[in-house]
Amino acid sequence: MKKNLLRIIAIAVLTLSVGTGVASAATGTIGTTGPNSNNQVTVDTSTHRQVHNNNRVMVSSDNTQAANSGSSVVQNNTTGGGATTGAVANSNMTSAGVSVSNASSSAAALGASTASADAGTINNTGPNSNNQVSFDTHTKTSVNNDNCVSVTSSSTQNASSGSATVYGNTTGGSAVSGSATNANTTQTTVSITN
Repeated sequence: MKKNLLRIIAIAVLTLSVGTGVASAATGTIGTTGPNSNNQVTVDTSTHRQVHNNNRVMVSSDNTQAANSGSSVVQNNTTGGGATTGAVANSNMTSAGVSVSNASSSAAALGASTASADAGTINNTGPNSNNQVSFDTHTKTSVNNDNCVSVTSSSTQNASSGSATVYGNTTGGSAVSGSATNANTTQTTVSITN
């Protein structure tokens, strides 16, 4: 009676320990064995999940502008008026937005189910027999995110206001050269989620 009780306790412990494996559907059953027999069921499961995200983001902006106004001359007049050149202006605005997300692929690799579906059963064994059901599970998960971001912005601007000249007049007016203005605005936003 004492031997039978020990065997039942051993079976109960085996059943509980089997329930901690990684996701699989393996079963092992040992039953109706002879006396002094050695019976073993071994299940070895290996799982390798690998995700490699290779992201290359390149943003390039090249702006070249030139503006020139002509010259204005008032000369050789008895009464000369004013000489005025026009204003020149360059303006450039560049806006770029880039978004890269690897979240779903990484989550798929890391969030795989770890619930166990293994089951082991030992019953109706012979006296003095050695009976073992074992599950050995190995899971390896690797996620490699390789991100390269390159942002280049180049702006070349030239604004030149022409000359205003008043000369050789008995009575000369004013000489006014117009304004020259350059303006450049660059805004770049890069977002990468791994």
